[in-house]
Amino acid sequence: MQVSLPNEESQVAFGETLGRVFQGRGRIYLEGDLGAGKTTLTRGVLRAYGYQGAVKSPTYTLIEPYELNGQRLYHLDLYRLGDPEELEFIGGRDVLDDEALCLVEWPSRGAGWLPEGDLRIHLSVADSGRVASISAGTECGQQWLSALESALEKIWESSVGTQ
Repeated sequence: MQVSLPNEESQVAFGETLGRVFQGRGRIYLEGDLGAGKTTLTRGVLRAYGYQGAVKSPTYTLIEPYELNGQRLYHLDLYRLGDPEELEFIGGRDVLDDEALCLVEWPSRGAGWLPEGDLRIHLSVADSGRVASISAGTECGQQWLSALESALEKIWESSVGTQ
């Protein structure tokens, strides 16, 4: 599935839609070059759970935890990870349990250690916006992908109907 995101506002809105679909659980792997919008998309997901503060990529801390409306969310950035096994030393198993929503930037840096992601979202620059290519890695991810398609259809229909 591909979604065109013409500007930053659409990226954040798409992230909010994703956040509602995920319902506070799962592993979402965010891929793309530096500056592709992985953290912007994460900001949208966090807004779906009521977070209104600034969101910065945890490039140096590796993990940024959030507790929002009874949900545990973790934003991981593995760009500076030297070895995938470092995730063991920073509590990766606890973070990646099934009772939290984990958004992982640069998941390829954790290859061989990270479990399969439920959804994989690859962001690429297109004109002044972005394109999100989304694929499912698990059965749960496939269900989310179907729910996401339905949610986006409803949004599209309501926006077309108001023009």
